[in-house]
Parts: sequence; structure tokens; C-alpha cells
Amino acid sequence: MAAHVRYNADMGKLDNIFLVGLMGAGKTTIGKSLARQLDKTFYDADHALEERTGVRIPVIFEIEGEAGFRKREEETLDGLTCQQNIVLATGGGVVLAASNRERLKARGTVVYLHGRPEDLYQRTRHDKGRPLLQTGNRLQTLKELYQTRDPLYREVADIVVDTGRQSVHSLTERLKSQLLEQGYGNPTGPDQT
Repeated sequence: MAAHVRYNADMGKLDNIFLVGLMGAGKTTIGKSLARQLDKTFYDADHALEERTGVRIPVIFEIEGEAGFRKREEETLDGLTCQQNIVLATGGGVVLAASNRERLKARGTVVYLHGRPEDLYQRTRHDKGRPLLQTGNRLQTLKELYQTRDPLYREVADIVVDTGRQSVHSLTERLKSQLLEQGYGNPTGPDQT
């Protein structure tokens, strides 16, 4: 598994971990596991948005289009990232707005769960709850989303982890280890000597 770690001087400031990545990368599954391991509260931004609006995301897309959904997503993210001691699984397109990228970078440690479009296709091919994938060619759509979003995920990420074919337990342990090695949760950061 390839991993790139960049130390963020604000690590530990709010003790938050934000997971970003394309749909199917495992943000919710890994997020829940990581939150249990680190004794943090887990939130899924998409679920929080649905609770806040009282409707499912596909309905928001149908009525308000992607622009309306993105506005609601930004409002939800702002509230969630102000919390403390959380692990947050963000929506796949959250990084499209510069204001969201700034919030993520300023308010926690960002982990990019990187997955190849081919692997993500295998994980999402039967999922009917992802409006952007309701196309004739899901794999092509994922490749296009990857081309647009991968640079943005990397821009905000403190840690980039290739999800590959690892088990949830193995990936969680490795990520937890990387966070601790980099001084996560320690306001003074890694040993500077």
C-alpha cells in the first residue's frame, strides 16, 4: 500500500479526521472502524444531510439538481467540521468547492482514501443510490470523476492511502498507525529534534 504523509502543523488542534475520496472508496466503512479504534464520534456527511433535509440525496438531485445539492452539502459540512473529536466521511464531491477544501484543511486531519476507478466500479456497480452513477457507462463516469477530483483530494490530504484490496481491519490499523506516527492528537506534533 502506497502512502504519502504530509505533516500538518494544526494536527491535533480539533482532533478531527476527515475522510475524502470517490464514491465506493470506503469512507463510511473505514470511518466507522477508525472512529471505534480511536474512541471518536463518527458522522457520515451524506446521512447528516439527509437527516437535516428530511429527504434522500437522489430526491434532492432530482428536484434541485447538482447545484442545489452542493449548496446543501456545503452548509452541512460547515456545521459538521466545527465539531470536535470526530471522524467524518465526506461526500465524494465535497472537494469541488474551494470553501469546503479550506474548511477541511483548517479544521482537521484529511485522509484521502484513494481507489482506482476500476476497483470503485466493482464496489458500486449495483448501487442505485448514487445519482452521478445513474448513467449508461458507470466505469467511464468514474474515470471522468477521478480525473477531475483526484488532484483536489490530493490538494487537501494530509495522508493519502491506496485502499486496494485490503481488509477493513488491516486498512484501519495501518491508517491509525500512520496518524499516531505523524503526531495526530498530540498538539506539539512529532518530535522535532
